[in-house]
Amino acid sequence: MHPRAAFAREWIRTTVTALTLSSSSAAGLRADAVVVGVAKGPKGRPVPAPGAEAVDEAFGGKLGAVLEALGASGGEGEVTKLPAPDGLKASLVVAVGLGAVPEKGAAYDTEALRRAAGSAARALAGTKKAAFALPLDVADDTAAVAEGALLGAYAFNSYRDGGTAGTDNAGDGKGAGGAKGGKAGKNKANGAGAKAPLAEIALVGGKRDKAHRAAAERATVLAAEVNRARDLVNTPSNDLDPTGFAAAAQQAGKEHGFKVAVTDEKALAKGGFGGLLGVGQGSQTPPRLVRLEHRHPKAKQTIALVGKGITYDSGGISLKPAGHNETMKCDMSGAAAVLAAVAAAARLELPVNVTGWLALAENMPSGSATRPGDVLRMYSGKTVEVLNTDAEGRLVLADALTKASEEKPDYMVDVATLTGAMVLALGNRTFGIMANDDAFRTRIHVLAEAAGEQSWPMPMPPELKKGMESPIADIANMGERMGSGLVAGLFLEEFVGDGITWAHLDIAGPAFNTSGPFGYTPKGGTGSAVRTLVAIAEQAAHGDLA
Repeated sequence: MHPRAAFAREWIRTTVTALTLSSSSAAGLRADAVVVGVAKGPKGRPVPAPGAEAVDEAFGGKLGAVLEALGASGGEGEVTKLPAPDGLKASLVVAVGLGAVPEKGAAYDTEALRRAAGSAARALAGTKKAAFALPLDVADDTAAVAEGALLGAYAFNSYRDGGTAGTDNAGDGKGAGGAKGGKAGKNKANGAGAKAPLAEIALVGGKRDKAHRAAAERATVLAAEVNRARDLVNTPSNDLDPTGFAAAAQQAGKEHGFKVAVTDEKALAKGGFGGLLGVGQGSQTPPRLVRLEHRHPKAKQTIALVGKGITYDSGGISLKPAGHNETMKCDMSGAAAVLAAVAAAARLELPVNVTGWLALAENMPSGSATRPGDVLRMYSGKTVEVLNTDAEGRLVLADALTKASEEKPDYMVDVATLTGAMVLALGNRTFGIMANDDAFRTRIHVLAEAAGEQSWPMPMPPELKKGMESPIADIANMGERMGSGLVAGLFLEEFVGDGITWAHLDIAGPAFNTSGPFGYTPKGGTGSAVRTLVAIAEQAAHGDLA
């Protein structure tokens, strides 16, 4: 076994902070901290949100006034810590902003709850247990708070002195609703000032009925799989190459009961996968095509998810300029999202058939690398003139899309950190959606927004296809510079099977956060698109996506 594969098999696993739904009150629960919500009221004054009643009472009904004196307003993203008064078993109160007080009869926005819970969990790194007394009126609120808190309680400490494997969190999703949870994570600092994530989360003040328990359990699984994707993205390329990634997929399949089949370089050559081989031929580590499969006996629809998995992208012979290489371990974020989504579908036992395709390669310059001007014969039989070796993601995806199309899924979605042009168009927090069906594109946009992921529908102007005409091949891998993010989508469409409803998600902006953390989003790998893909699978399981 390749040493990197052994390393990946040994440590890449996903664990999350233990979560319970508690029947105790915010005042009576033994915890290190209690988290309450505060909204921005009239004249910008902070107003305690539902769930904070017991804490407000402990402050003599003056929690809002105390927070105002400390400069708090209740704005979104605001975190204020203050010592707990007599009457609370916790020693610390953490007030998190929820934004404006909702209009009479309206509920708090679920994404505001998700982000507030995430901000609080991040602020409590190094803490053993916290009670979250945020608004939990309906199951959707419970889902949002649980998801946000679990996603906020994340750290990647594996490479710090004294750090432990994985995220150093605890539990495996069995603790939701009061069932047995995992052991608490270590709360000592890992290395130079790093703290272990918040170890235990108790949601208090809400219901503990079937709907709320199910919401908490789903959130726990979802957070675990988003964190799996984050771990993979954050792992440096010297420890996660195509071989190691494939081993991590096999380990996840063994753990959660879905099938994994790996196609190595010899089988890729025999099968004629010219795109994958062409991109990977400059690296000492050969490419891999990994097929994942979750099947359910009651499934009525099949969806195929295809992920770009460039474990390191130097640009190849078309070498990236200085300053653009340092984060290129993240160019496999699409494949990480697909692996996590299939694992989530299996863990949630969704009644839908899901196949996942991981197109794994390392794009390196060497004497054997593909050169600008070379022509590759793809798995589909089409020939592609490679004008720029840094436009490699579309080449590996093309082979995977063709292969996935052979199984004739009802729907197909690919996910990729594909173009810098999409970042220029939509910024660092929003991914673009392109599709060969307008209704499908709109549906994915709606599902993404509901899941808490910012997205935007993008067009596929047919006139841009002309720019990809080649004098010697069927198509070129580059087209017009203006609108190049759209050109990439049009290129991929050429490799989608006839009659298959398809969408392309370009997550180049939100996949890797190079600025500071915010809400439940950490610095580094974010796990972008995992929640959207799971929402798509759930929709396919319970109704038509179109």
